[in-house]
Amino acid sequence: MTDPSLFADAPWTPTQLARAARRSVEANIGPLWVRGEISGFKAYGSGHWYFSIGDGQTQVRCVMWRTQTLRVRTKPADGAQVFLHGTPTVWEERGEFRLTVSDLLLTGDTGDQQLALERIRAALMKDGLTDPARKRPLPPLPAGIAVVTSLDGAALRDIITVTRKRFPAMRLVVVGTRVQGAEAEAELVRALGAVNRLTGVEVCILARGGGSREDLAVFNSEAVCRALAAVTIPTVSAIGHETDMSLTDLVADLRAATPSAAAELVVPDGSALRRQVAGLAVRLGQALDRGTRLGRERLARTADRLEHLLAQRLERPRLDLLRLGAQLDALSPLKVLERGYAVPTGADGQILRRRADFPAGLPFTLRVTDGPVAARVEDAS
Repeated sequence: MTDPSLFADAPWTPTQLARAARRSVEANIGPLWVRGEISGFKAYGSGHWYFSIGDGQTQVRCVMWRTQTLRVRTKPADGAQVFLHGTPTVWEERGEFRLTVSDLLLTGDTGDQQLALERIRAALMKDGLTDPARKRPLPPLPAGIAVVTSLDGAALRDIITVTRKRFPAMRLVVVGTRVQGAEAEAELVRALGAVNRLTGVEVCILARGGGSREDLAVFNSEAVCRALAAVTIPTVSAIGHETDMSLTDLVADLRAATPSAAAELVVPDGSALRRQVAGLAVRLGQALDRGTRLGRERLARTADRLEHLLAQRLERPRLDLLRLGAQLDALSPLKVLERGYAVPTGADGQILRRRADFPAGLPFTLRVTDGPVAARVEDAS
């Protein structure tokens, strides 16, 4: 550890350092004109403007107070080439170098960065990569999600937090890559290509946290956009904050305002799914109850109809049987006996029909209506 006694003077505080830097910058540079391209333009309700001016290599933050903005007839937009007159300074609270603008003149030209952006956009549109017709729907319940982002960024933490809250069992496969700097483009292209070799994932999220236009420049790269378009599963672009817009947003199947919003769009709500399943179970039970009740009612009606048909089918034979029975009954010898007739039968049970069958002294039986009567022939003459 360094001995504090080695310092000849007392160490500075950050405030003292920032204040000294501000005084030095303002004293040694002074007011000047600067030409560059505007990015990250924001006009607040107070009337103040905040933006950056750059030349493709360096970016300087700028502020223009309301008293000066009121004198500018046309509000500038991102990508516009402008001349600025202002005073370089250091914002003490953040220790940030910036330009306090007093005058702003639009050149009427489009900046080099904006021109390059428009050329890439036109090339992508020409090849149909921004065509809404090629957009694919997201799966309602993906088996797994590929996340292409920085391993150290806040975007990954946000996605993990939202996923654990909504559907803890969801499988996330993180493909790490740089998202800013000279090597970011090549790494992003390789990472997106690697997604096509993954198994068990059904949607891909390309994510990065907020930043300046220069910080997000790689997501306007033609190579990155084409690599994203070549991903074989549905894709979601979640770059920066809600107001940020990148070309990957146009190429992806869906744009999310933030990485957290991307996770909410892709990851199903487990609680809502459970409620939906419970509701479906209730509806299924009710449908089955209605179905069985209707079946019972239909079966009962069918049984009634069948019983009626059987009764109809049996009625005619029953009537025929009764008719035939009446006819047989009318022909029965017993009916004859009821009219006062008797039937003589011999000992062998044979009916005696002729006079010769009655010799004198022959015992026989007379069958009358209420039973047999024993008899004998007394005189056969």
